[in-house]
Amino acid sequence: MSNATRPIKLACRNVWKVYGRRPAYYFDSRGYIIDPDALAERLRAEAHLPAVVDASFEVAAGEIFVIMGLSGSGKSTLVRCLSRLVEPSAGEILLDGRDLLKATGKELIELRRHAMGMVFQNFGLLPHLSVLDNVALPLKIQGRPLKEREVHAREMIALVGLEGREASFPHQLSGGQQQRVGIARSLAVGPELWFLDEPFSALDPLIRRQMQDEFLRLQRMLKKTIIFITHDMAEAFRLADRLAIMRAGKIVQIGRPADIVLNPADDYVAQFTEDMPLLRVIKAGDLAAAANGATMPDQSVAAGTSLEELIPRLASGVSAFTVPGDGTSPPALLSASSVLAVLERELARRTRP
Repeated sequence: MSNATRPIKLACRNVWKVYGRRPAYYFDSRGYIIDPDALAERLRAEAHLPAVVDASFEVAAGEIFVIMGLSGSGKSTLVRCLSRLVEPSAGEILLDGRDLLKATGKELIELRRHAMGMVFQNFGLLPHLSVLDNVALPLKIQGRPLKEREVHAREMIALVGLEGREASFPHQLSGGQQQRVGIARSLAVGPELWFLDEPFSALDPLIRRQMQDEFLRLQRMLKKTIIFITHDMAEAFRLADRLAIMRAGKIVQIGRPADIVLNPADDYVAQFTEDMPLLRVIKAGDLAAAANGATMPDQSVAAGTSLEELIPRLASGVSAFTVPGDGTSPPALLSASSVLAVLERELARRTRP
């Protein structure tokens, strides 16, 4: 199912986070319309820090929405605003149409206990609790019976591949294993919305890759709505259904990975993504077009297949592929000329002085 046909799970509308002496003063907008760029400039000139500037986006149910940017871009502040770990200065944050900024403290606690899961770079495991007890802790806070929470915690531990380590303590686990415990704990409550703030950045490259594989495997099974924060471009492009790129507190572009690399919004995005290999980022489904009555080729390829994987088949003489529909759209046609045009563009990028 495409994002266009999925219901909107989370909507972020004109969200600001400003640090300073009197941020609320700047958002009494009665009688005039706020110009975000002008207001951000004024805030900086008047000794305020606009950490998030007029952020707006929507996340569909079951989508992985990645927010990325360099250190200090505002991405972690934004995700904390979405969960109200940090209070936004202005804007709306809607979960299933309900404005989270109007939720009472008690309502917010219940939402975090039942509807939200969070995983951070710091694993946050309690060192005196076993793996089983760490994973079961959110269920204990919910007041679930001992037997019920232990059974469910064991299911989550098995889900992340840590069967047999239930009695281990955090210091007895590797970094990757500790992060798996953190993931299992955040999933224990069955969250509708899952926030992950640079969860793999403290891990070694090989372990990080393995955890990304594990994350994608879990998502194929669970189909959660996910907000994923990272500063790693390769990680963002590997995981995202769509991504937002931030700079100086402002979202500068939102789109699918293919949209970002093929049509960067400005020079900053172009420079940011120039080292991403087009043939790995762009998938068959990104280039497939309506058949418009043409005979569909016998050769077929899944929409998620990278162009890099298609090159050997094109070299063997295949001139076109059928890309099957997803249940809501008909099969589409991918021509060899479309793939070769991207290959030529990639070669031009690599040979540019």
